[in-house]
This record gives sequence, C-alpha cells and structure tokens, in this order.
Amino acid sequence: MLISLRHINKIYTTGEVAVHALDDLNIEIEQGEFAAIIGQSGSGKTTLLDIVGCLSQPTSGEYWLHESHINKLSDSELTAIRNRQIGFIFQTFHLLPRKTALENVQLPLMYAKATHTQQQDRAQELLTRVGLQDRMQHHSNQLSGGQQQRVAIARALANRPALLLADEPTGNLDSQSGNEILTIFDELHGQGQTIVMITHDPLIAQRANRRITLLDGRVLADESTKSPTQPILQEI
Repeated sequence: MLISLRHINKIYTTGEVAVHALDDLNIEIEQGEFAAIIGQSGSGKTTLLDIVGCLSQPTSGEYWLHESHINKLSDSELTAIRNRQIGFIFQTFHLLPRKTALENVQLPLMYAKATHTQQQDRAQELLTRVGLQDRMQHHSNQLSGGQQQRVAIARALANRPALLLADEPTGNLDSQSGNEILTIFDELHGQGQTIVMITHDPLIAQRANRRITLLDGRVLADESTKSPTQPILQEI
C-alpha cells in the first residue's frame, strides 16, 4: 500500500464556526494506480491534496505514505519527503520565470544535493522525454501553456518520486494541450508511476483507472475501472 488515509478529519475554525473540510475520510491507494479525485468546489479536494502532499496535517486521523507515519514526522522530515517522494504538478505551473526550462527542472535535484552534472543530465533526459528537447534554454514567457506544463511534469519527475500529485493539471490549457498532458500521464501510468489527480471535470477523470468522488468532505463513490498497472523494470 502506497497511501493509507485512516479516519481523516480536517476542521477549520472561524470564530465560533467549525467547518469540516474532511469528515472521517478513509482512502487507500496502491502503488501503480492512476486515481482521480473528483468533486465540485467545496467538496474537500484541495484539502485532501494538501494532506496527501504533506503540505498540511489533519486535525485527527492517520496518514501513512509507504512505511512512514506522516503525522509523526518533523518539519525537516516532511520537507525531505516532499522533495524526494512526491512530485507536484499545479494548474498554474509554478515555474520560476527568470530561469530556463532546464534550470527549472534542475531545482529539485539541486535541493537533493545532486551534482551539477547529474542535475543537467537528468533534466535534459526528462525534457527530451516530454518533447521539449529544443526548448531547454527558453524561459517560461517564451513557452506556451502546454509547454510550461510539460516543464512542470519534467520537474515533478526529477527525483523519481513514488507519488505524482496533479492539481487540475489541464485547468489553464486549451483542449488539445490538455489532451497532450493527459497522454503523458497515460504513458507514465503505463510505466508504473502512481498518480493522484485532482479535477472537477468528469471527462478528465475518465482518463484515470480509478475515480474517487468527494462530497462535503466524505467519499461519495469509489470506482475502479481496471487493475493497477504493474511497474516495469525501466526507471522513470
């Protein structure tokens, strides 16, 4: 089991009002699954993403990632997990505008203390894999939205994370660019990469092999469409 969320509650308090963003939520995700978390605004998707991504702690309940009990880790240990075990892909890309595509992909490797040669070799490899071998020295304002998201995917994969988290990854893209990004996800899933994707769009959720629907912080439906893809021997 890669992810185990057990009786997760997240309560936000404003004055005398307590809002249950997540309400006794239980989810398990196996290694190799491509799971879409779907729900309308206010369903708890973003709160769930923050907890799974080790950006926020639940009010109560347990979160296990691999063999790590996330609730019990220090800030420095959580930082290391975010850098080495989780790759993040955001709707707004979050690229550094003053750095090239190559430099953006190198950043997680730099924080992981890889050598400069290792950083460059890995970044070049990943940018080539997402079809940007001729855009490595371009800055983000010289790239289309779809190209920027490809850079973000390459950056997320830099340290070979166990888990790829995607928050509305096609939300700022036209339909063709969005489909190209989802095709990359299909390929990664086929190679054994675990992906958890947040979306409000049922059509996009259909690309996953499992769909988990949230409503008012609870699991409304959990549908598996096929068995998880088994990892192949080639490293991602």
